[in-house]
Amino acid sequence: MNPLNHVAIIMDGNGRWGVRNKNSRNAGHKAGLNTVEKIIKETIKNKIKFLTLYAFSTENWKRPKKEIKFLFNLLESFLEDKIDDLNKQKIKLKIIGKKNFSLKLNNLLKISEKKTSKNKRLQINLALNYGSKSEIINAFKQLEQNKETINEKNLNKYLQTKNIPDPDLLIRTGNTKRLSNFLLWQLAYSEIFFEKKLWPDFNEKDYNKIIRKYRSIKRNFGSI
Repeated sequence: MNPLNHVAIIMDGNGRWGVRNKNSRNAGHKAGLNTVEKIIKETIKNKIKFLTLYAFSTENWKRPKKEIKFLFNLLESFLEDKIDDLNKQKIKLKIIGKKNFSLKLNNLLKISEKKTSKNKRLQINLALNYGSKSEIINAFKQLEQNKETINEKNLNKYLQTKNIPDPDLLIRTGNTKRLSNFLLWQLAYSEIFFEKKLWPDFNEKDYNKIIRKYRSIKRNFGSI
C-alpha cells in the first residue's frame, strides 16, 4: 500500500457549475467553498499531512474584474469566519504565490499564517496568484545571485514549496486534462487523476475512491 503524505488539487469547474445550476459563476465559487471544507475534513480522517489547493493562478487575472473581486471577497470572508476554527483543529495555513492583493487581504493572509504557524495536524498550502513557470525562473535567478551550483537540491531551496514534500497525488476536477501551470517541478512523479465532476459536485466518496486507487498503484519511479 502506497503511503500518502501530500495531495494536491486543481479545483476546477466552479464557474461552469454556477452557470449550469444558478445562472451565476459566482454562485459556483461560493458552492466550491463547501467542497473545500468537506475535503479538508476527509484529508484529516485519512491522516494526510499536506493538502495543496490551487485557488487562483497568475493567469486568472484575465477573468472579469467583478468575478475576481467576488473571489477575493469570498476568501476574505472565509478567513475571517474560519481561521480560528482551523487553528483549533491544529491546521496550518501556508500561502504559495505572490501576495500582491488588497491591503486587507494581504493582512488577513499574514495573520492567518502567523496564527496557525505552529500547527502540525494538517498543512494546507493555498496557491494564490501562483504560477509554476515564474516560480522556477525566480528560483534559478536566486541560484545565480547566490552563485550556487545548479542542481535539484539547491533549486528546491528556492521554490515556494521549500520544506514541503512533493505531492504523491494530484486530483483535477472539471473534466479538463491539463496541469495549468501548477507545481510543474513538484509533480514530476505524482500520480495524476482527472475527475469528470465539477468541483462543487466532488464529494468525500469521490475523494476516498481516488485515494484507494492511488494506494493500489505500483509506483516504480523509473525502475521496474
